[in-house]
Amino acid sequence: MTPSPHPDQNPDPPEPIPDPDPRETTGLEPGGSVPPGETPPAESSMSGAGPHETHNPSKGWAKGPLALIIGLAVLFAAFFLVYAIVLWL
Repeated sequence: MTPSPHPDQNPDPPEPIPDPDPRETTGLEPGGSVPPGETPPAESSMSGAGPHETHNPSKGWAKGPLALIIGLAVLFAAFFLVYAIVLWL
């Protein structure tokens, strides 16, 4: 009875796969370049990367918060203006 080889040892190493001969490879032009139509089309960049967004809020400040901030700034300035006038008198 012949001993079987160890499972980690392959008695017949695989032969290397040779590179194909460029002269016999289909789809290559004489300089080795690929003619148009032989390659798949390029992927689209980010257009299909995520779900379609249906809600796009407007850019900038809304009218309500902006009016509130301006109103508070005017009240703040008026308070110090009146305070300066009272101290001056």
